[in-house]
Amino acid sequence: MAETFLMNNRAPLSSRIRVILADDHELVRVGVRRLLQTREDIEVVGEASSGEEAVYLVERERPDIALLDVLMPSLDGIGAAKRIKDFSFETKVVMLTTFEDNHYLDLALQSGADGYLSKNVGRQELHDAVTDVMLGRRVFSKAVISVMQGRKPQAMPLQASEAVSITRREEEILHLVAQGLSSPQIAKKLSISSRTVESHRAHLMEKTGATNMAGLVRYALLHSTYFSEH
Repeated sequence: MAETFLMNNRAPLSSRIRVILADDHELVRVGVRRLLQTREDIEVVGEASSGEEAVYLVERERPDIALLDVLMPSLDGIGAAKRIKDFSFETKVVMLTTFEDNHYLDLALQSGADGYLSKNVGRQELHDAVTDVMLGRRVFSKAVISVMQGRKPQAMPLQASEAVSITRREEEILHLVAQGLSSPQIAKKLSISSRTVESHRAHLMEKTGATNMAGLVRYALLHSTYFSEH
């Protein structure tokens, strides 16, 4: 099943999950739609064959989830994810792609994507990922997790065996950063100032060796004791 990261246990959702699909291959869209629609609580409310169409559909439909291919004409999935997150932060964006590599994974994390799934996921994996991302979890397929764990040391903030000492507050902030929350959102949630959050984030990046938010998120997913696999 897809790997998910958050402490909550999976629980049933109270309403239908509205999804749009974006892929320039019709056969892929048909296949994914059929897998999704085997669950009564998932409704596919639109399909797009390009990033531009995906952005338009999200603006019009305000879906709960946008499933985006990485490479599409006119605007790729990464660019579409950035634009969607700019005007509809409530919409969860999950990349569904054949690219199981660090380059596109980093771009997806930087775009604010809430998940990154391989197109070879099965029906149950896809269903679990949809449910989990709606519960506020980031979702990654097993193949993607393997890529993250196998990153070469020179390209990774820290090797998996290296220990980093961080405070409880830094651990809390690391947990929230990995969920995609901004500094103001984290500050509100923890009842501290945005300036304090930024200070903790700077310390975390220094300690972990991360050079950007994508690196910090990756470190959180692989090292933080706040996260567990489901």
